[in-house]
Amino acid sequence: MAEKTPSLRFEHHVIAHQRIGDEQILDAIDVDGRGHVYGVGTLTPARFSATAADVRANGLHQILSFARKDARPDLRFSDPQQEAFQGKHVALAIRNGQSVGATIDWLRWNLEHHGIASALILDRADPDKDTTFANTLKTAIQALPGLQTIMIVQFDLPLGETDLPAESHPFCAPDAPGKDRMQVPAADPWHAPLGQLNVVELLRWRFLNQARSVSLLDISDLLEPAQDQPLIDQLDQTPGGTLLLSGTQAYPWRVRAGQEPQFSDHICTQFDARQKLTRWSIAPAKTPASRLWRPFFMPGAALGSTAPWPFYRYMALRHEADSISKIVPKTSLVQDDILLRHAKSYWNAKPVRVPKQRSKKPSKVPSSVAIVTCMKNEGPFILEWLAYHRVIGVENFLVYTNDCTDGTDSFLDLLQSKGLVQHRDNPFRDTGLKPQHAALHAADDEPMMQQADWVVCMDVDEFINVKAGDGHLRDLFAAVPDANMIAMTWRLFGNSDQHAFHDQPIIGDFSRCAAEMTRKPHQAWGFKTLYRNLGIFKKLGVHRPKGLKPQLWEQINWVNGSGKPMPKSTFRNAWRSTKATVGYDLVTLNHYAVRSAESFLVKRDRGRVNHVDRDQGLAYWFRMNHNLQEDLSIQRMLPALKAEMDRLLTDPEIAEMHEACVAAHRAKIDELKATPNYAAFYETLTGDRMQNLSRKLQHFGANVFLAGPDVVPDEIAFEDHPEGFFFTVEKQETQH
Repeated sequence: MAEKTPSLRFEHHVIAHQRIGDEQILDAIDVDGRGHVYGVGTLTPARFSATAADVRANGLHQILSFARKDARPDLRFSDPQQEAFQGKHVALAIRNGQSVGATIDWLRWNLEHHGIASALILDRADPDKDTTFANTLKTAIQALPGLQTIMIVQFDLPLGETDLPAESHPFCAPDAPGKDRMQVPAADPWHAPLGQLNVVELLRWRFLNQARSVSLLDISDLLEPAQDQPLIDQLDQTPGGTLLLSGTQAYPWRVRAGQEPQFSDHICTQFDARQKLTRWSIAPAKTPASRLWRPFFMPGAALGSTAPWPFYRYMALRHEADSISKIVPKTSLVQDDILLRHAKSYWNAKPVRVPKQRSKKPSKVPSSVAIVTCMKNEGPFILEWLAYHRVIGVENFLVYTNDCTDGTDSFLDLLQSKGLVQHRDNPFRDTGLKPQHAALHAADDEPMMQQADWVVCMDVDEFINVKAGDGHLRDLFAAVPDANMIAMTWRLFGNSDQHAFHDQPIIGDFSRCAAEMTRKPHQAWGFKTLYRNLGIFKKLGVHRPKGLKPQLWEQINWVNGSGKPMPKSTFRNAWRSTKATVGYDLVTLNHYAVRSAESFLVKRDRGRVNHVDRDQGLAYWFRMNHNLQEDLSIQRMLPALKAEMDRLLTDPEIAEMHEACVAAHRAKIDELKATPNYAAFYETLTGDRMQNLSRKLQHFGANVFLAGPDVVPDEIAFEDHPEGFFFTVEKQETQH
């Protein structure tokens, strides 16, 4: 069907598929006596041609090429219809539900900014159910002078991925948060993200190969205006005939209730966007016939030295959401000056602006440090941990406890009365949160935390090991004077083959640990973050502050344990180091997660403060008990630690309470070892097999740690292995 006005040509085509046996094709095209067959998936060439066929593929979707005269007789061929776009500059767009209004705005932008007066719009809608778009657009474009040819093409088969919901659903938004917890609707191939990757090549040979230029975009994509040379002129001068288009995702700060999103609403980009989108503009006359046109990047294209042409993808036109936070973390969004200028000057709109934020002034007590922590049945270990961190410069301690049976809460009440800590009951029962999360939520409102200059959330089995200077926090701050966040990567310390509990300093008793370059298990490079209390983030977090105020992201100066800058990709969610970010030169966090085998029995019986539903059993011991190397660096603080502990123990009440907690711990160990289950568990922990494994963990892959120690054969557990030895298994059900 074709209709003409003096200045505008409008066409609407519905391409019917064919079935040959049990195989389907989107179309077959006769190009100068040679047949091109576009498969829905893989094809059997002998079913289509009596002679050998060339087979190419876009992903899983094959394209056959053979002499037309050799085609099977019942195969219907379409003739190319190239005259509609011959010699024209064309935008090739994929529409997946965008409105007529958005399409008109898109056409106007292309026409006014780039002189692209023609468009082929691949409409993904089911032609039997959605017939309104083409008819409505046909009427609407009459009010847009300057257009030359507009063509709507539909297929009578769905073109989307077969196992995904509609692309408009937040699940399909690339950066939507919480996908693992999202209720995903049923698959919708008519509207899912594009799956038939050979459709662009099909459109090339049927409609577009005689166009002067073709720019592949979606209705949600707008090419940036020219700064110097127009896009079309630049494409003409590109030796390879292909110009790369490089896209940035754009978002509104807020969706207006009850209103359809507009281009003009989008004024934000992500400060930590992971990668650029890719599309292309191409001059068909310069493009070899053998080079496939692909829906995304054009591999093998001769791009020359021309810089990619920028475009924005307007994400609220692709993904429906009553709140922008459903399709992108708002903590990543910052106002984009270019988009704001477009909204105001081109679209004549007043978008919802990003609220301004200011950071707080530094504390009146420079370098004052506050620790917030949670404890349950940690009585014997409180005094050392408190004394050590007082020695290195921590002034303030906020401790939350719950369900203690060994005197931990009473000991902390006493220490609070002495002015050494502040003790709170954990409010988790009234909040529905896990104990650690409930404590941090409550701690945000505590004056101690609000007034501290530096803040960290850490546990009683973690010790800040400052390697700079004399081991004091002031030495660390002096080494990185401009930093306002310091990632302290864990060094996992094992039990050093010590099975019995002794009331002695942990940092002196346990000296064996993982190697610094221990990439697995993933906990080996977990970190805790010491950060300045400047209001850049909204709240405390277990590993780092949470709720970044994106307006302030440029004020972050985050360094790793060696004082090297952390990349902006870590600013919002990172909780562990990577090979590129790990560092131990200035500070590390010694993590004594298991202590002695006897104390681990009590730890297992106590349960966890965060992952409360996970058993701290043999698999936990296996992945956290590292005895490969010896690290004595923290032991230079032993004299100062012992002096501070002795000073505190001169208080008879403190000494009495410490002894009571030690006695309760000893009694609990004896009680547990008297039960068959814990006796057997203790025997396993202290046996030769587990001791041997604790020195071989560097040889194991991630799936071994997920599965647990039973998957390691005895010959691997007991034999020595060269440095490069590696063992792993297939992924199995996770053991906690």
